[in-house]
This record gives sequence, C-alpha cells and structure tokens, in this order.
Amino acid sequence: MSLPPALPADHRREQLTRSLKDHMLLLLGAVGLAWGLEILDTVLFGALDNFGIKPRQASGLTGVVTAPFLHLGFAHLISNTIPFLVLGGVVLIGGRKIFLQSTLFIILIGGMALWTLGPPATNHLGASLLIFGYLGFLLARGIFEKSPFWIVVSVVILIFYGGMLSGVLPGEPGVSWQGHLFGFIAGVISAKVMFTKEV
Repeated sequence: MSLPPALPADHRREQLTRSLKDHMLLLLGAVGLAWGLEILDTVLFGALDNFGIKPRQASGLTGVVTAPFLHLGFAHLISNTIPFLVLGGVVLIGGRKIFLQSTLFIILIGGMALWTLGPPATNHLGASLLIFGYLGFLLARGIFEKSPFWIVVSVVILIFYGGMLSGVLPGEPGVSWQGHLFGFIAGVISAKVMFTKEV
C-alpha cells in the first residue's frame, strides 16, 4: 500500500501566501473605495468631510461607519494607504472571516467610543482608527490565541510599526490621537473576544 505524498516543508507559507492573494481584492477594494470617495470629495469641494465622527452630535453618528473611508485631502489619504495595506494584509492572512469580523468590531466599537468620549466640536476623519485597530489586534492576537506563529507576527509588527504607538498620546495639533487610542483599544478587545479560549 503506497503512502500519500508528504506535504512540502514550506506548505504553510505557500498556503498563507495563496490565502493573501485570494483575498487581496477585498483589501484593495477598501482602498479603492477611499480613493474614489476622496476624488468625489474633491469634485464636491469637501462636502463629504461633513460625514465624519462628531462626538455626541446626532449628525456625527453616521460617521462611525463612513469616517474610516473619508480623508482630509490626498496627503492624508496617501499617509494612511500603505499602513492600511500592510497591517490589513497581515490581518487578512488569518482569513477573510477574521478580517471582516475584526474590521467591523474596530469600526463600531472604536468609532462609538470616539463618538461618546471624543472632544466636543471636533470632526474625525480617516482610516487611522482602523489602522491602529489592526495594530492592536495583531499585537494582541498571539497572546490571546497562544499561537507561536502569531506571537512571532506580533514581534515583527512591533519591530516595524511599534513607533506608531506614540500616536495614541496627545501630540500634533489637528491629529485625532483619540481616534488612534480608541481604535487600538478596540483592536485589542477584538483579539481578546475572538481568540480567548474558554477553560
């Protein structure tokens, strides 16, 4: 009786690469949406900027969903595009379902926290909340899942993107550090909810 062929040593890496390629359309679609909206916003002379998160204003509630895809100009959008692709891409390695669940959790929980606790008379726009959410999610996943692979991923992310953590503290005027902070916290909570195993 012949034995089934052994899997190659790098099978896991190939599987992860294939998974990332299979779902890249989802990631690029989100980026394409943000770019399309910014082009439209330029044509509309910034009218879409009114759909940001405005803390404790009824009109600002829609921003919880819309704000991550709107930006204050192309420079703002460009600065968010690469970290979104990189960190979002790493989250997507874990699968489409995990990517969608964590994204929705970060947008809703982080966005609602910002709407509830953010400074008054402000308007928060941009994918930064989501980007910092992915950062928190990736740094926490390996710990809560107790997965050697994702712990290594967390360490690599910390090495290359750990400098972003300063963004959760008050700093440059006009930058929503509150959005960064609440997004990061939402990402950590998302990882805890999704990967904490019941005893």
